[in-house]
Amino acid sequence: MKQREALIKAEQFQREAAKQVEKSYWKPKYHISAPTGWINDPNGFCYFNGEYHLFYQHYPYAPEWGPMHWGHAASSDLAHWQTRPIALAPTDEYDKDGCFSGSAIEKDDKLYAVYTGHVDLDKSLGGDDRIESQCLAISEDGNTFTKWENNPVVKRVPENIGIRTEHFRDPKVWKHDDFYYMVVGVQTEEESGAVVLYKSHNLTDWEFVNVMAKSTVAENLGFMWECPNFAEADGQEILIVSPQGMKPEAEKYLNVHQSGFFLGKMNYETGIFDRQVPFDIFDYGFDFYAPQIMQDELNNRCIMIAWLDMWENEMPEQKDGWCGMMSIPRILKVKGDTVYSLPAPELATLRKTEVHHELTMNTATELNGVAGDCYELNTVLDMADADGFTLKLRVSETEETNLIYNKTNNLLILNRDKSGSGIKGQRQVEIAPVDGKLSLQIFSDRSSLEIFVNGGQRVLSSRIYPTEKATGIVFVPKGFVNAVVDFYEL
Repeated sequence: MKQREALIKAEQFQREAAKQVEKSYWKPKYHISAPTGWINDPNGFCYFNGEYHLFYQHYPYAPEWGPMHWGHAASSDLAHWQTRPIALAPTDEYDKDGCFSGSAIEKDDKLYAVYTGHVDLDKSLGGDDRIESQCLAISEDGNTFTKWENNPVVKRVPENIGIRTEHFRDPKVWKHDDFYYMVVGVQTEEESGAVVLYKSHNLTDWEFVNVMAKSTVAENLGFMWECPNFAEADGQEILIVSPQGMKPEAEKYLNVHQSGFFLGKMNYETGIFDRQVPFDIFDYGFDFYAPQIMQDELNNRCIMIAWLDMWENEMPEQKDGWCGMMSIPRILKVKGDTVYSLPAPELATLRKTEVHHELTMNTATELNGVAGDCYELNTVLDMADADGFTLKLRVSETEETNLIYNKTNNLLILNRDKSGSGIKGQRQVEIAPVDGKLSLQIFSDRSSLEIFVNGGQRVLSSRIYPTEKATGIVFVPKGFVNAVVDFYEL
């Protein structure tokens, strides 16, 4: 079945199935999710024809991973997103088992999507169990794509460079001077993570440049680097990767896979990225993977969106016919030797009501007008006369998600043992007050929390699955806390 027929079939299925999915309480109100079925990695994040476009890995027929399509959402302002028809379907010999992750870039008033075509092989025959190649699809309107007739544009990674040929996926394309560059995630023959670099004059004819960056088995940087991105923010160059298989280090790297960055310097002559700052992760919560960036040239900023879920996690929304969502858009800022993530300021257009409080607390406190399930909560807590606090979110008689801060060791803990259906556990990050104050910007949306600390210095994100009754917010200080609270229904 060719792509046009496959897309029509998928859209027809979604229209019928979405009637039931829309009844799911956990479906987000302002985050990107698909009408039905499964989604994971963001793809093709770009600005084209006056709109932001975000594509994503998508299986429309069931709330579980399957032959990947490219779902599609678009927005004029990064805050209000509309679902568009599915953009790509796995229909050709080179992508018949999945149109895997990729990116998009504008050229000659057309949108070029570069993605990984995935083909499964019979592993029982020995050798590789897959073929992964880089493919191209082109659109004149940003919605309807035609696969390039000479796909794939890159069939396989070169041999004899120390890279395994069967793991070769997730191209990210950008332009520098007169060339287009493409970084692709790979695995070394020693089973450690790496990325390779290609360049092209025209997006169809690609030349291998070098192994752009790689880890060693001795480093705790995983066995495969997925979803690489090359980014620039505040004059700094950033290599973003999602390592699979990093081992936990105390209370860090507890998720099955991680997503993070290296600060460094790109040498376009040699094709090598010099890692100058050790790897760090973007998000210290439970659910954040495969981030993709776009360079917003209109506003001179770098924007990131990620999959707000994690592999091998329990996903209670599957029973409602859907699974997975995207994070809110985040602006990347480089400060010192780290990268801050801040909520996109356009999200303020979602605010419907505003409640403001200034007070001193020394006992458990609920504030008038500060409750709900879809909201933005901004608070600055003066810790001068306190040893810590607990902020209880999405509270009912039996449910609560706890954010716990201990000033003695500067640990901030997110605990979801009582958050509702299914999932449990806690994550933590060390972070100190700034001038004696800890600031929190929290976004809640039915089945998710994204918590930005000290202006995006650290972030903790999590899926949670409370009931509709879990709308309470309770401040529990340990000592006297002076607080400024701004609450917005979204």
